[in-house]
Amino acid sequence: MNSPLPPPHAPVTSSGGTALVADPAALALRAVHRAMAELRRGTPVLLTDADGALVLAAAETVGAPGLAELASLAKGPALLLLAPTRAEALLQGRTVPTEPAIALHLPPGLLDPARLRSLADPTAAELPPDGARTAPAPPLAGAALALAKLARLLPAVIAAPVDAPSLVDAAARLGLLRLDAAAITAYPGTAATSLRRVAEAPVPLDLAAATRLVAFRAADGGIEHLAILVGAPEERAAAGGAPLARIHSECFTGDLLGSLRCDCGPQLRGALARMAAAGDGVLLYLAQEGRGIGLVNKLRAYQLQDRGLDTLDANRALGYGADERNFLVAATMLEALGIRRVRLLTNNPDKLQGLAACGIEVVEREPHSFAPNGVNDDYLATKARRFGHLLG
Repeated sequence: MNSPLPPPHAPVTSSGGTALVADPAALALRAVHRAMAELRRGTPVLLTDADGALVLAAAETVGAPGLAELASLAKGPALLLLAPTRAEALLQGRTVPTEPAIALHLPPGLLDPARLRSLADPTAAELPPDGARTAPAPPLAGAALALAKLARLLPAVIAAPVDAPSLVDAAARLGLLRLDAAAITAYPGTAATSLRRVAEAPVPLDLAAATRLVAFRAADGGIEHLAILVGAPEERAAAGGAPLARIHSECFTGDLLGSLRCDCGPQLRGALARMAAAGDGVLLYLAQEGRGIGLVNKLRAYQLQDRGLDTLDANRALGYGADERNFLVAATMLEALGIRRVRLLTNNPDKLQGLAACGIEVVEREPHSFAPNGVNDDYLATKARRFGHLLG
């Protein structure tokens, strides 16, 4: 007789039998962070909820060993789960259901690591998959794609249902991580609100000599976000004032290399210069490259842009939304700094709304636009036309 399935985060006991109490939210964060790492290295993950279980692996990273582990657990055929925009492109006009995730049943010849990578990646030269057909998406399909996106992988996973009673033995035998789907939904908000100051130091800059860097880290130990403090904006805030602030998503190509494809470098340096001239300010430098899709996927989006797509459609072709950023991160950092009222340097209405929704008062919007450079003209035009940025 099969024993009931225990919760993914059952209490651990010491050698003396005493239960070691752990914060459930912290345990869930840790589990999601580990699951992201497993997907990135090509290892399958067991995803569960009250209604069922799914074994899944990222299509762009899984290798032959991972596919073999997945097949050994599956109680039915493996499905390729894709974002609707990617499925539409692959099926070239065939009807795609209006679902958060689209499931494709693949013939055995396509269950190969190289073919799966090419089916996941719109920058690959890939013909429509012969013999592929749509299938009902499993209940956990949306959570599976959300986990891939959190890992900054292409939202494309190979997945199969699993008999729940077999999960305990299977996980022990293969060493696979088991994750509650609810933890994936909660992760962005929980990670953002768990941010804590972990280090700070004065770092004089050529644009602003009186500058400090404050590093923030979430409870899962993930990538750090930085607050760049020019002067003493906390003192202005404590006196009831509203310092200049900017939410700036990291941009390796623009900020560090001086890429002409975007306006990120000028925006970063311009914001610091304005804060120095004003006497103080805070720039939140968030680890949300490429509007939250990550550097690797941003480079893929550049390839698609070079084939004629704009920035919004390129992100959608990859399976991502137009903007995947989480502005609760910025609000949590400002709260930790004691800054609850700001004059925001931005052209993006979403940032105004995002901060306000998280309890930060934006007393004024400070325009922050820069002239086109001859390379980024279409990029800036797309910002205004399709994202609603206030560049006029």
